[in-house]
Amino acid sequence: MLRIPGYEEGPLVQNSAYLNDPLFWPVHLGTSLQGEDAQRAAFGADWDAAMELYRRLSSEREWPVFSVPLSSGHTIHAVYRNIEGDHGVDYLIHHPAWSAAEYLAVDDGHFMGPGMAWPELLSAARQPATEGIADPDSRLLLLFPTLGDARLPDDAAATLTTALAALTLIEEPAEVAGMLLENQGQWAPAHWRLADGVWISDGGHSYRNPGNVFALPGGRLREISDALDSRQATVRRTSD
Repeated sequence: MLRIPGYEEGPLVQNSAYLNDPLFWPVHLGTSLQGEDAQRAAFGADWDAAMELYRRLSSEREWPVFSVPLSSGHTIHAVYRNIEGDHGVDYLIHHPAWSAAEYLAVDDGHFMGPGMAWPELLSAARQPATEGIADPDSRLLLLFPTLGDARLPDDAAATLTTALAALTLIEEPAEVAGMLLENQGQWAPAHWRLADGVWISDGGHSYRNPGNVFALPGGRLREISDALDSRQATVRRTSD
């Protein structure tokens, strides 16, 4: 049984086989597909099959975990938290030197986030990996629900469209990409800025906004900022 330090819920199971199912991706991105038009564009005639897949992903007997290793030695885990009456996806980041994982974002009815800016999402997706999920498109879509960025680059839609076209059967991936970027996350798109070398957000529900009482400690904010920057060969690790 998989164990993530500090995350005492379970039973956690790595199950990357789900990633080979084209329907997994619109299901996983569902909270950013708001409204009937978005759902129709994403699922088409496969709605019933998608709901059956969601039921399997949400089984209380097995909590799927999808892990994205970073070059810094940190790993981001997307955990399907299948507690009866409290389903959601927890996005955690951990390093072997830490006693416990930290939350980046929570995708559920009591959402917390955003956890990443667009350049960080792209960096995390494109960092090389020898284990865990290595495919850049899969990493991009898996971590997309952590995104909240009010200043998207002009090529963001094209990048997301490419990933959707590669991994799904969506007939109009460009249309769905536009909808996803318009409705990114359940929070309002945040503004990000560099403060003393650390990327922080102004999101009212973000662990990476030091103005929030529940924000991560300064050392963790710096380390996570470094880990999500592909230009960093190494990162400074904070002690517990």
